[in-house]
Amino acid sequence: MTPSTIGFVAGVLTSVAAIPQLLKTLKSRHVRDISIWQPVLLALGVALWMIYGILINDLPLILANITPLFCNILLTWMKVYYGREDQNL
Repeated sequence: MTPSTIGFVAGVLTSVAAIPQLLKTLKSRHVRDISIWQPVLLALGVALWMIYGILINDLPLILANITPLFCNILLTWMKVYYGREDQNL
């Protein structure tokens, strides 16, 4: 495997990693077992990777971090929003 192939595969895997949890949470609307810190810290981390990619003008690095940033911000929002509903049960 070439370094570019490894980087591409890593980018794809990290980009789609949050999607299963996001879909499950959208479907169930239960967030009780999700830690708020996991999506918050991941969103901050991928945001910093994206900023780094912008600073060094690395388009693959920028693109690889857009999806996980969006997913983790949405998951954080769902944790806060649906968390209120979980407390009322």
